[in-house]
Amino acid sequence: MEKRVVVTIGREYGSGGHEIGMKLAKELGVRCYDKELLKLASKESGICEELFSNHDEKPTNSLLYSLVMDTYSLGYSSPTFVDMPINHKVFLAQFDAIKHLAEKENCVIVGRCADYALEEDKSAIKVFIKAPLEKRIQRIVRLYDISESKAKDTIQKADKSRASYYNYYSSKKWGDAKSYDLCIDSSILGIEGTVELIKNYINIKLGVKDVVL
Repeated sequence: MEKRVVVTIGREYGSGGHEIGMKLAKELGVRCYDKELLKLASKESGICEELFSNHDEKPTNSLLYSLVMDTYSLGYSSPTFVDMPINHKVFLAQFDAIKHLAEKENCVIVGRCADYALEEDKSAIKVFIKAPLEKRIQRIVRLYDISESKAKDTIQKADKSRASYYNYYSSKKWGDAKSYDLCIDSSILGIEGTVELIKNYINIKLGVKDVVL
């Protein structure tokens, strides 16, 4: 049986989603794409990588969602795409890069509406990592040595930005269980336990005892 799987990870800020993605990828023997996706999308699209960083998972209100996706169906050479604001070009380039990546290799992709980009991909496993606010505050304070009030403010701003970005471009709701295969509270099982839970899900889906891709 051919083992093919891509895991997408949406995450609340401070829930450990990035660390979980990295550890899961290592356990599976595949690559994890987070910020690395920006470089890949830049290379494929020819758009400056700095622009991807500037617009990475940031909300926008400049055009309607439908215009973005209508343009996607026409391709990058269409007059509409040429005249489109750069933040929409960046999203479309990432959208394409995610789809191309999933077609050619098993991997873990963190954030950036990856679950939406791969909505029709039956091999894609969509995961959302959450945790209670107080647990996330504790984690951010520990990681970055900042005050609890600063950590709380950072978390709330990051979550608001991610939710706005996801809700705008995907036409779905960020963190809504209907958008994912698994929604996991990382504070219950911890980082390692959450990784094991996702691995167990993959094992059951693939019908194997211990998946290594």
